[in-house]
Amino acid sequence: MTMAVFRADDGTEIAYRVWERASEAPLVLLHHGFIASGRTNWEVPGIVGALAGAGRRVATIDARGHGASGKPHDPARYGEARMARDVTALIDVLGEPVYDLVGYSMGAIVALLTAARDRRVRRLVVGGVGAGVLECGGVDTRVIDGPALQHALRTDDPGSVTDPTAAGFRAFADAVGGDRLALAAQAAAAHAEPVPLDRVEAPALVLTGRDDPLATRPETLARALPRAMSRTVAGDHMGALREPEFVREVVEFLNAPSCEGGSSHGGL
Repeated sequence: MTMAVFRADDGTEIAYRVWERASEAPLVLLHHGFIASGRTNWEVPGIVGALAGAGRRVATIDARGHGASGKPHDPARYGEARMARDVTALIDVLGEPVYDLVGYSMGAIVALLTAARDRRVRRLVVGGVGAGVLECGGVDTRVIDGPALQHALRTDDPGSVTDPTAAGFRAFADAVGGDRLALAAQAAAAHAEPVPLDRVEAPALVLTGRDDPLATRPETLARALPRAMSRTVAGDHMGALREPEFVREVVEFLNAPSCEGGSSHGGL
């Protein structure tokens, strides 16, 4: 699948892929988490293939600073709100009148901010986040310390990283060949303000790994959304995406004839 690129309004190149299918169903847009890319979060675990196999047109986006997209080093050009504008710009480029949106971890914050202002979002899936969205205004910084993460990404001496969570993210960045200064810029600009969850009109699924420390109390997040259900699957933050149950929940929710169903707080 060929990678395409468009230029955001600040000049940053944003890369994306589209898997076309003969389908009248809306496009599904997948937004990855911090340090990852469309390929690592969505293609490799089989989520793109499962959605395409279920008859859906699928697109992935590489967030600025990640994957094949442009990688400025200025924190002023980052943040999940900035990434949300890139999402709606891509939907404009593709000319989609309506779409389903799936985001994981950092991408879940991007997806929530997008759905709060873009009425074209028909259904929404957010994974890898929980009550921290309400209590921290984004990814749970009680688990990921911002200054420690920035140090881990900026230092030339990995041995100086003493925070185990930050060390794990540094190792992930090195493993995927990430631009550590660009990633540190995003870490410095991470969203930490109230997310307008009450403005999210789309039916939503909060989907988390039961051993994910970044996604505790997902039912709290689901209750704060007007029309949401929560589901848990096996796995921790890095592993839940690779669980067959995660893939199945995403496909079934997006392809269901209606969004009604059971949940930890009584359905939608």
